[in-house]
Amino acid sequence: MELETMRPNPAWDADSYEESVATLAELADDVEIHVWGGDWCKDCRSQLPDFGAALAAADVPTERVHHYPVEKHDDGSKSGPKVEAYGIERIPTVVVEQASGDDADEELARFVEEEPAPIAVYLAEQLEAATELGAQ
Repeated sequence: MELETMRPNPAWDADSYEESVATLAELADDVEIHVWGGDWCKDCRSQLPDFGAALAAADVPTERVHHYPVEKHDDGSKSGPKVEAYGIERIPTVVVEQASGDDADEELARFVEEEPAPIAVYLAEQLEAATELGAQ
């Protein structure tokens, strides 16, 4: 099932995020992107369409992006695919993992709900740092 909130925002301006898009494009074939969210969630509705647009601008293959719809219960707890396995407590949460090789499934970056930058920018910065460390 896909999250409606991941549908790319048509008004998003890729030129304003050129570096982030370039980083995502450079790593597109080497990573798996896991997105937890809920179409009912106001933070998801405000943040995920721009992230979807960034992934589209970076030509990240759709098979590399995995959507996990999350349900919220009356007590505030959340459930859904892989929520427990990845320790998902707040949404949106985006986890980027190495896709292949000896380090497959190694977490390279994680965005959780309210970081100091948009999802694409925040993840691009973390991915640049992770790939620089790996190159040393």
